[in-house]
Amino acid sequence: MSFTGEGVWEAPGRVNLIGEHTDYNDGFVMPFALPHTTVATVARRDDGVLRLTSADMPGGAVELHVDELAPGGPAGWTDYPAGVVWALREARHAISGADIHYESTVPTGAGLSSSAALEVVTALALNDLYELGLERWRLARLCRRAENVYVGAPTGIMDQTAAACCTEGHALYLDTRDLSQRQIPFDLAAHGLELLVVDTRVKHSHSDGEYGKRRAGCEAGAAALGVEALRDVPYEGLDHALARLADPEVRPLVRHIVTENHRVERVIAHLEAGEVRAIGPVLTEGHASLRDDFRISCPELDLVVESSLAAGALGARMTGGGFGGSAIVLTETSQAPTVTKSVLAAFETSSLQPPRVFTAIPSAGARRLS
Repeated sequence: MSFTGEGVWEAPGRVNLIGEHTDYNDGFVMPFALPHTTVATVARRDDGVLRLTSADMPGGAVELHVDELAPGGPAGWTDYPAGVVWALREARHAISGADIHYESTVPTGAGLSSSAALEVVTALALNDLYELGLERWRLARLCRRAENVYVGAPTGIMDQTAAACCTEGHALYLDTRDLSQRQIPFDLAAHGLELLVVDTRVKHSHSDGEYGKRRAGCEAGAAALGVEALRDVPYEGLDHALARLADPEVRPLVRHIVTENHRVERVIAHLEAGEVRAIGPVLTEGHASLRDDFRISCPELDLVVESSLAAGALGARMTGGGFGGSAIVLTETSQAPTVTKSVLAAFETSSLQPPRVFTAIPSAGARRLS
């Protein structure tokens, strides 16, 4: 590490239990934080320089001038923290520069929100050091603006809110319209269960066009139905709504969003009733919807789901933006080794590189370490 800084902060990656692509449709999501984090050592500067270094990225230090930050520059990992500084300054917060050194254990390109962890740890550190007094949800909003406008990735608010606001041992129920939150107890170990994360090691990028196409299709569906967002289409009226849509490309996108919001509500009901095993089939339904209606799965993700269910898992689905990344698998703890072996064997048989498999433990959101 190149300097000691004024303090050290961390922000986690996240897994989304259920509620995929609903966040930019004003819908419901249910992420929880992972123990994998991005750690930032930070010190203020008063010369207008933003100096960024990372133990995980080649190329050495990158120096930028805060008064020259603007969307549309060369793409790279520094866009995420630079975008946060830009968003803070755009909101009239006086950030005069910083030295920031990052180290991360959040897998990149795995659909576990490494970018949001990078954004949120930057925002929290600067909020503390510059005594801005911004609430966690406001930091999440600024981070989303950084990613949407500065980076150019049309993501919703879920990832940044999860990194900023999750609590240990809980999943976060978030209404992305009014940003109301509820912490839902999610202690799988107490029920003899595990949630495995299977990183397929297939990389994806939210800014490569496909994500944006899905979002545009959802917006077109809402416009055609005369609603502000697809969140406003009631599950009970879905068939009627679909019959009103002339575009065959838009219809399945609408069906996924409406049924996915309903799945979030079903998962909450099961968890609050203590029926934790009952969420398994709901997760599997969600994968089928993402695969068939939203069309963002891939052969590797489908293979994880198929092989884990064949080995006795209670449920499985892809998680994250799609086109690669990770899947989650709900299984009895006693069955977890068998499920893991089944997934690894399926990848080997298909001549694919072995996926990374680990147990997801609901963990704390962003915080100051020292």
